[in-house]
Amino acid sequence: MVDLHERNEILERISDVFFAVNADWEFTYINAEASRILFRNADQLVGKGMWSEIPLAVYSTLYAHLHKVMIEQVSTEFEVYYSPVATWFSVRAYPSSSGLSIFLQDITQKKGISLENEQHYESLFKYNPDAVFAFNLEGHYLRVNLAMERMLGYRDDEFLGMSYVPLIPPEELEKTKGYFSNATKGISQYYETKAIHKNGGIIDVKVSNIPIIVNEEVIGVFGVARDITQENNRKTMLLQAEKLTAVGQLAASIAHEIRNPLTSLKGFTQLIEKTLPEVNKHYFAIMKDELKRIELITSELLYLAKPKAQEFKHEPIWKIIQDVVMLMSSQALINKVELRTFHLEDMPAIPCVGVQLKQVFINVIKNAMEAMPNGGAIDIVGSRPSEDFIMIQVIDYGHGIPQELISKIGSPFYSTKEYGTGLGMMATQQIIHAHNGTLELTSQDGQGTTIHICLPITGKL
Repeated sequence: MVDLHERNEILERISDVFFAVNADWEFTYINAEASRILFRNADQLVGKGMWSEIPLAVYSTLYAHLHKVMIEQVSTEFEVYYSPVATWFSVRAYPSSSGLSIFLQDITQKKGISLENEQHYESLFKYNPDAVFAFNLEGHYLRVNLAMERMLGYRDDEFLGMSYVPLIPPEELEKTKGYFSNATKGISQYYETKAIHKNGGIIDVKVSNIPIIVNEEVIGVFGVARDITQENNRKTMLLQAEKLTAVGQLAASIAHEIRNPLTSLKGFTQLIEKTLPEVNKHYFAIMKDELKRIELITSELLYLAKPKAQEFKHEPIWKIIQDVVMLMSSQALINKVELRTFHLEDMPAIPCVGVQLKQVFINVIKNAMEAMPNGGAIDIVGSRPSEDFIMIQVIDYGHGIPQELISKIGSPFYSTKEYGTGLGMMATQQIIHAHNGTLELTSQDGQGTTIHICLPITGKL
């Protein structure tokens, strides 16, 4: 059994700081290392009150921790910084019936590395250009960086405690939940999904979910996300441009092959009609209608192959639409459709190629008529959403278009009509884009479709 002298000799030789206090917080023993950091020897401290001799300690975590040990009689371990010697210590305190035994181990070097790592982590989190965030295992945000605030529009205090679930569109939710669940099981995840901005907009995001593992246990999930909406839009536009190039090359070839025999067929049909009056006139009417249809498709193909460059002039949009309405009035009458116009007279003149815009409105009004086989009304409404643009809406109340098909409208050779080619709508979109405008389609299955055409008031001439 180690006697008191041997114990003290051991305590004097160890590199750790050691001192003991009684129940009244008076020093009962200090070793050489304790004397060094307190700048006084044992004779000067033993019997003196700890808190009066080390007043700075009263204002540190040392005071609270040691009082807790003394009261609860439970040993503890914690870290503390002692400014007089600019040193970090790991503190271990052991209670007894007579007081406390306290060991302090210098961890400054270790702590310095830890603090440096912590600062590296903080910089990576705070200054990362990508959105960085941390979740608990239930998927609630614990922390977000400034890039995350900018990406989705919420402040950091709005994120805290919020779940990621309301920020994911319904069609993406199950997939995203699966990725998050895998991350909570310790498997890193890399995927693309969509997120809902605070303003209601939908953005495309590329996400990494990385499990937070402490002592071999997953306690949360880190996330890194990047807005790839523009990147995806560019890819879509590039793909569309490639499609248009392919269609243009194909169209030029087809149109060239069709036009010559088409001219011959039209000529001979007219000749036969004149020389064989006994043949049923109805047959000739059908033949000429079908030849006109082929001719129309050929014209659309030629436009796609090489759109005509024409001079832009300021023309009143109301006059262009009025001409189209008059042109299509007989067809509307046959189809029991009423063409109604609203607020068009208020629209200013715009830079455009009038004949091309006429073709646009002929196409969309014709499509609207075909969507209402039982007749009805088509509304053509003018408005000015900003100082720089006018908007024309063509609204039908027909059978509508299912949501899953809307994105395909305007693709080459795709049409919702039985005998449609999709080229008319494709040519329409090309004309609008050539005018630096936009064409959007909204529809509800069974309730009708609206074409929104925006055109700039100022532009190329």
